[in-house]
Amino acid sequence: MSTLFTFAFYAVVPFWALMVVVPTWSWTHRIAASPWIVLPGLVVWAIAAVPVFGDLVTGVTQPTLEFWLGFLREDGAVVAVWAQVLAWDLFIGRWMYLDSRERGVNPLLMAPIMVLTILLSPIGLPLYLLVRLGFPARAGRVRVGSGG
Repeated sequence: MSTLFTFAFYAVVPFWALMVVVPTWSWTHRIAASPWIVLPGLVVWAIAAVPVFGDLVTGVTQPTLEFWLGFLREDGAVVAVWAQVLAWDLFIGRWMYLDSRERGVNPLLMAPIMVLTILLSPIGLPLYLLVRLGFPARAGRVRVGSGG
């Protein structure tokens, strides 16, 4: 499970690297435009989750602190949760990247926000939501869910 835990991280890092290090490269946009970039992380999740799936379903349908404290003592459970967090953070980061490019947010401003999102998305996402208030959507390019 240790190898799978490590692989979960390496399954998402290339996509983050593209969005943070070379955000204006045409291939970065092409790759990030696909929601399928989260698939490698979700494959790791599936591999880790299958052996503990019954318990996982119990934990999300009848959650208790005691259950989760016990469940997260299992290596497979930790790997599954870690892979899920990484995939979800990447999905959020992908949206932030695409939205910021459409709004014309400078990549130098976005880079630290993206890194913060990689590390602590509950801080990075609200920070980006505040920053994007200063960058209205470009005329004719407003999309559903873009917030105007």
